[in-house]
Amino acid sequence: MSAPSGPTPPEQAAARLAFRRLAAIVWKEGLQIVRDPSSILIGFILPVLLTLLAGFAINLDIDHVPVGVVLEDSSPEARDFAAAFLNTKYFKARVGHDRREFQADLQAGRVRAIVVIPQTFSRDLARAGESAPFQVIADGTEPNTATFAQNYAQGVWLTWMQIRAQGKGASFSQPVTLTPRTWYNQELVSLNSLLPGGMAINLTLIGALLTALVVAREWERGTMEAMLATPVGRFEMLIGKLVPYFLLGMGAMLICLSITLLVFRVPFRGSLFALLVVSAVFMVSALGLGLFISSVARNQFVAAEASILAAFLPAFFLSGYVFEPAGMPLPIRLLSRIIAARYYVSCLKTIFLVGDAWAQLWPNMLGMGLIALAFLGLTIKNTARKIA
Repeated sequence: MSAPSGPTPPEQAAARLAFRRLAAIVWKEGLQIVRDPSSILIGFILPVLLTLLAGFAINLDIDHVPVGVVLEDSSPEARDFAAAFLNTKYFKARVGHDRREFQADLQAGRVRAIVVIPQTFSRDLARAGESAPFQVIADGTEPNTATFAQNYAQGVWLTWMQIRAQGKGASFSQPVTLTPRTWYNQELVSLNSLLPGGMAINLTLIGALLTALVVAREWERGTMEAMLATPVGRFEMLIGKLVPYFLLGMGAMLICLSITLLVFRVPFRGSLFALLVVSAVFMVSALGLGLFISSVARNQFVAAEASILAAFLPAFFLSGYVFEPAGMPLPIRLLSRIIAARYYVSCLKTIFLVGDAWAQLWPNMLGMGLIALAFLGLTIKNTARKIA
């Protein structure tokens, strides 16, 4: 007779017992989250505040740049060109007749550029027909704003020349005509890219910082040693601590998603399923980092410092949330490859602005998965099974 297949009654009893232990740990961690005000603050209040703050305060789209327009030429053409700076939303212009009127304002930052329309403007325009030199003196202490001011001034010039030519019944021809086309973020609104990336920062805080603090607190209070003295295995304890904070992080992600879509109207071209799958993989990697930090630093203060240095700062600077990794030096680009937030930010921007491009999502999910396995493996190795 052949041996019966399937688990034996002792194996079934052991499996039921392991499941009961796991469920008890999950329930215990869930109660701890509910009863701990700091967990509620970091898990729900902080992501809401960070999302609202990022949406209202962080904006790379610059308009109403304060400038001074120096009108050295009093001709009708010069006055009309100066009026073009007053009638555009990109500049908040004040007109003067001497550049020295604006030098103190430029030094103090009250104006970001000085546009000088020289005395020879109308004469040069009459002689050349389609060109006349004017000067833009920009404040180099703000490089981005200076570049925008120079580019916007060139745009005002081209628009003014086109309107002037149409008024004469002529055509204004440029040496080179550019026809720009932008995909995925046609309006070039920076919030459409920043807010999805900001979700990675929020989940990094919840996954790494909150988990590291809570587990380190247990080491400080001695409850971790008491748990290690029980029959609970390291793997059971690891899963039991992951599940409640995983659900907390996914709930915070949905809150951030709701604010991003309903308050700031960021386009969402992908599916909720793809977002949940990608976020779940990232949450495991963030929780794994937090548990690893807590297994090494068994003090709340040290765990908090380590979480900021190992999780938050790399996620903010190296993930592509604000600064594009392609513009970083090679060693920094290589370092960013071990930051899970970099892969998650790429996935978020793809899902929000492009759609469910799985060919782009799978490699990033693989990178996050490998990082998660590495941190979880290190955590299991560093967690003592018995009290020394």
